[in-house]
Parts: sequence; structure tokens; C-alpha cells
Amino acid sequence: MNTTELRQFAAEIRTAALECLESFGSGHIGGSMSIVEALAVLYGGALRHDPQNPNWQERDRLVLSKGHAGPALYAALALRGFFPREMLLTLNQGGTHLPSHVDRTKTPGVDMTCGSLGQGISAAIGMALGSRLNGWNNKTYLILGDGECDEGQVWEGAMFAAHYKLSSLICFVDYNKQQLGGFLENVLDLGDIAAKFRSFSWNVIEAPGHDVAAIAGAVAAAGAQTRRPTAIILDTIKGYGVDFAQGVEFNHSMSFTKEQIGAAIAAIRSGI
Repeated sequence: MNTTELRQFAAEIRTAALECLESFGSGHIGGSMSIVEALAVLYGGALRHDPQNPNWQERDRLVLSKGHAGPALYAALALRGFFPREMLLTLNQGGTHLPSHVDRTKTPGVDMTCGSLGQGISAAIGMALGSRLNGWNNKTYLILGDGECDEGQVWEGAMFAAHYKLSSLICFVDYNKQQLGGFLENVLDLGDIAAKFRSFSWNVIEAPGHDVAAIAGAVAAAGAQTRRPTAIILDTIKGYGVDFAQGVEFNHSMSFTKEQIGAAIAAIRSGI
């Protein structure tokens, strides 16, 4: 997709994710909205995948370590044809294939069960190393939350990936400056997260996280890296694009009305 098409796709993902959340009446809206543009770039062409064959061995992998942002990933997968869009309306309901946190045993296109924060990086490293051992020329993408970078396992993984020169590993850090308990500066300030990854010998790229052209450029640059894993630090806003959630301190998971969701969707569509 070109830049215009990617912006359109991002708007479609955002509205479909909101419809998904509306079906349950509450959910993880903040962190879902902040990764929409990254998902648009990935599923708009950067990530090699086949909706008709989700388990194709040589596909690129995506580990959504911040698994609570499932509604955004579910929306992208539905729009790409991994499952019918109507399935989005079953979020968190009895018998659903779309649980609150992503589950690879339930949802076509989900490569790793996540939700216990800090653990996704280890799975992504295993996938990247396994692909190398199998001789596959694919990428492993990882999406970390900034709050989850409080976990020591993230930095153990960062050290391991750099030591083994896993250049096929591309990590997005959703740097929206908030976590479940509030703003990072009040809970546990990360400081200069780009400098931290550089100190672990990663290739680091900083990009505005709601600019699809900038994200696409960062992904292309990461793909050209041959000796180090890459961390793309996305400067994002939690709840981006949804007026009642954006900028709210406790927007990790929220309740909302159909009227609020309807107004948010109308605003998104009017801006396309």
C-alpha cells in the first residue's frame, strides 16, 4: 500500500477495533488505539503473510507481547481476511475465538499467546532463532508496551538477541508514556528508552508512531540491518484518535457507551 492507502487502512483498523470493543461495552481501548498505525504498516504490506494459509511455515511472525491490545490486531486480521469481520462482535463473549488477550490456539493469524507482560520478547527471540536454524528468510516482529519494559525479562532478552545478532528480529516499542497504573513518570520512569536499547547493542530507530510513512521507512531500514536486532521506538499517544480516551490517565481499560463509540467512529470517518 502507498501512504494514502496506509492512512485509509489505519482508519479502517481503528474503526473496526472500536466496533469490536463496543460489542462488549468495555475493554483495552488505550493501548489498542496507540498501535493502529504500526499494524497498518505491517498488514499493509511489510509483514509477509497468507490469510488463506495462516500457518505457512516461512511467513513473517508477529508477537503482540502487549496482548491486551488484541482488539487492534483482531481488526487488522479481519480486514485482511483471516476470519469474517462479523467475528469481531464476539469479543470476550462465551465461546468466542477473540479473547481479551491474544491466544494463538483460538484466533487465526495470531502467532503467540500473550498477556503476561514481559514474556513476549522471549517467544519472539525463539521464533527468530528457530527461523535462522531452519534456513528461513523471514522476519519476526515484536510489539512491546513501554510499561512492560519495567520487566527484567525484556532486558535479558535484549541482551540475548544482540549477542546472537538476531537481525531478523524487529521490535516496536509502543512509547505512549502510560501504563495500567498511570503515566510512566509517576509510576516508573523509563528515562531515555532509545538510549537503553542502544546500550544493549541494538540498532535503534525513533519514529512518530502515528505517521504511517515514517513507520514504513523505519521498517524498511530495519529490514536492511544484517548484524543486529532493531528497536523501533514509536512516539505514540495512548487512546489516539478517540476523544474520550485520548489523554485520559486511566485509559488502559475503560467502559464506554454506544454513543461514545459511534461519535468516535464518525469522527474518524469524517477525517479520512
